[in-house]
Amino acid sequence: MTQDWRLRRATAADAPAVAMVAAASFLETFAGILPGEDVVAHCARNSSPARFAGWADDAASVVTLAEHPVGHAPVGYSLLTRPDLPIEPLDGDIELRRIYALSVTRGTGLGHRLMALALEDAAALGGKRLLLGVLGTNKRARDFYEREGFTLAGTRRFNVGAGWYDDVIYARAL
Repeated sequence: MTQDWRLRRATAADAPAVAMVAAASFLETFAGILPGEDVVAHCARNSSPARFAGWADDAASVVTLAEHPVGHAPVGYSLLTRPDLPIEPLDGDIELRRIYALSVTRGTGLGHRLMALALEDAAALGGKRLLLGVLGTNKRARDFYEREGFTLAGTRRFNVGAGWYDDVIYARAL
């Protein structure tokens, strides 16, 4: 089933909505996988409205908000920004720091649409390669990225709350 999702570039005024869907989607993705207090701490530290407002106002970043076609409630988002990954950066690298959609959107093509727009936006920013990090054990996400043409480029340790986790880093030429 496909939906006519509304995708648009978020502004600083959208930061509360993006922060809400960011926290909800992170919780939904990692509940039962990561300790609850770590998920809450991570969202409070990394998904605040102030953080998203800063990214929305940064010319080197793009925040995309996905909204439900009925009522325009926020249901997903992506964030492109400068890379902050422990691999040798190449000229023209851009990081897809976040891409999430709520489970109500599964099987509708929203993830692919968010990714396609992220690839277009990264190229428009002058990017030559898109990087992203993902929890190494997150098979659903890894399968998605591999279907979207990403290949392994490295690893990292990633902090969520009080815990440290093993991530893989993917790359894709633009």
